[in-house]
Amino acid sequence: MRLSKKTEYACLALVSMARDYKTKLSNLNEISEDNDIPRKFLEQILAQLKSAGYIESIRGPKGGYTLAKPPSEISLAEIARLFDGPIGATSSVSTYFYRTSPIEKNEKIHAVFKDIRDYTSKKMESTFFSDLV
Repeated sequence: MRLSKKTEYACLALVSMARDYKTKLSNLNEISEDNDIPRKFLEQILAQLKSAGYIESIRGPKGGYTLAKPPSEISLAEIARLFDGPIGATSSVSTYFYRTSPIEKNEKIHAVFKDIRDYTSKKMESTFFSDLV
């Protein structure tokens, strides 16, 4: 598995919002500048997070962004899957995006990739944005 820049930036933005959760709205420019995320790219990422129900936006001069649910309820795995799809290195070991693949022809190789998927998935599913603040 390899995370895209979009996923990496989404995670950084969510950490910023988790830090501000329940205290203030997160400002687009601050998130962009603090994390070196291109503003236009961040706007696209935030739109996707909003449409998926992870964040909310408030308009107006005192507006900004906030998490739609507590940071203790948003896992790294959810965000990785939202932007990049399967966590497994090959589609035949994916729990949520299974498709057959050539690696299935060798049980031992397939088992190794399944173990890697299991470890990675377990770690990401048990890591929440509240843990990263």
